[in-house]
Amino acid sequence: QVHVVESGGGMVQAGGSLRLSCAASGRPFGIYAMGWFRQVPGKERELVATINWSGSNTYYVDSVKGRFTISRDNAKNTVFLQMNALKPEDTAVYFCAQGRTEWGGITGDLASYEYWGQGTQVTVSS
Repeated sequence: QVHVVESGGGMVQAGGSLRLSCAASGRPFGIYAMGWFRQVPGKERELVATINWSGSNTYYVDSVKGRFTISRDNAKNTVFLQMNALKPEDTAVYFCAQGRTEWGGITGDLASYEYWGQGTQVTVSS
């Protein structure tokens, strides 16, 4: 059984930083793409960043480019999201997800992700 668990959320003032971590277990970690998504009440879940199986390719939504960095440590079965220069509009529940396809590339399609974590709240105050 695959488990995906996020950690590192919290409350921070605008301009601050947080680092989210996501640990996945239950199947080989290093052959699946990983993604970070976020959702606010009343809105659809949206892609924040995605990274391919090897970490050689990444993609960011325009609103976080230059502020957020996605990375992975396949030896530790973990993917990270470093969030700098946080803004109040970054407030959301952040979800980590693992791709469906072995040796998967980056993708923003939610249907391309098979396993999801429970989410971690990030709150940025002005």
